Amino acid sequence: MKVPVHNMAGKEVSKLELPAEIFEAKINVGLMHQYVVMQQANARLGTHKTKRRGEINRTHAKWYRQKGTGRARHGNRAAPLFVGGGRAHGPIPHKYTKHMPKKMRHAALKSALSALARDGQLVFVDDLQLDAPKTKAMAGILNNLVGESSALLLLPERNDKVEVSVRNLSNAMYLHAAYMNVRDLLRFDRVIIPVAALDVIKNLLGKKTAAATE
Repeated sequence: MKVPVHNMAGKEVSKLELPAEIFEAKINVGLMHQYVVMQQANARLGTHKTKRRGEINRTHAKWYRQKGTGRARHGNRAAPLFVGGGRAHGPIPHKYTKHMPKKMRHAALKSALSALARDGQLVFVDDLQLDAPKTKAMAGILNNLVGESSALLLLPERNDKVEVSVRNLSNAMYLHAAYMNVRDLLRFDRVIIPVAALDVIKNLLGKKTAAATE
């Protein structure tokens, strides 16, 4: 698949051949959904807590005598049916962590990138640099590349000037290419990928040669 490469002014400067194994992979919606569910589950703190009846600090003395009042035989005010009592089967702190094998995670990422490439949502740029942190300058660059659409910038490495410039933009976000994930790839209208970040993606998701795995 050949795609155009633009400069920061939005002008096409060259063409780029994308690796088919990454950007023309079989799109597996179920696998992408599983990846997103894993992300959301792993983001949960699991610190929710309610008190059970044994944790309520109320008297355990019997309210009234067992017989002769015509009332039910209650003995403990911490019982769940009373106001101020414990909660039956309430939540307790626990982990929601889910795991997913690396091959499945990489396949989900390939599915997401292939879906974006198929729909023309990937924008490739020859370079993305700023002389100084400037939100207005970054807004102008994004307008040249994607117009009014929301955008995710995949950066090849840490770039303080670009990162600081993107932070105050409500319709844009940056992410290091090595930490890309399905949820963030799919939540924006466009994904801007500098050519240098494409090399990071190839190293992450491309086929590993025998020499590289030794």
